[in-house]
Amino acid sequence: MRILDLNDWPRRPLFDLFRGYTQPDFNVTATVDVTALRALVRERQVSFMVASTYVLARAANEFTPMRWRIRGDQVVEHDVVHPSVTDADPDGDLFHFCALPYHRSGPEFLRGAREALNDSAARPSVAITPGQDDLLYLSSLPWLHFTSIQHPQHLSPPDSIPRLTTGKFVQQGGRTQMPLSVQVNHALMDGLHVAQYFARVQALLDDPALLDGPLPAQHPERPLSTS
Repeated sequence: MRILDLNDWPRRPLFDLFRGYTQPDFNVTATVDVTALRALVRERQVSFMVASTYVLARAANEFTPMRWRIRGDQVVEHDVVHPSVTDADPDGDLFHFCALPYHRSGPEFLRGAREALNDSAARPSVAITPGQDDLLYLSSLPWLHFTSIQHPQHLSPPDSIPRLTTGKFVQQGGRTQMPLSVQVNHALMDGLHVAQYFARVQALLDDPALLDGPLPAQHPERPLSTS
């Protein structure tokens, strides 16, 4: 982790403008094409939800603005950020939180995610570690093809952890489309950055080598519920 020198930071004027807003986040929802990823996870017999979480986390770790966080009057840049997902309870009506350790290798990420999800299911919790911001908040609404979504968050002080949500598949022209919502703090990012993040996500979704390497044994698919 490093602390940015705000005096030498080109977006300092925008940072100063938007960090004073009561609600500085903005949200963009668009569809991504998951045709290739769905075929890949069927072939490799792994969870689509965990594989798509890996895609979103890897794209974020490869894109510097998604690793910036506001701490008081400072901006820090994390070396690595980890996805924190909302995992469904057995009855499906409630959920708990589970942080998945990020690893750039797809097989290693899937292996660590399986262990973390199993541990979390055995000891479910909605506790949040105060001050921890090396995270990405991920949730899923697989029952609805939404066009927008709004997340609860602390506003005093505003946090700057990105919130990512996926939705229900639809078929269009022989391709499988999925809504993806990206909510970020405007003091750190603009619409251009979100568009660049979407482009990185799509490139990974289309990558046939995404999960190359020995994979862990298949585990049952279960939805990561909405928060």
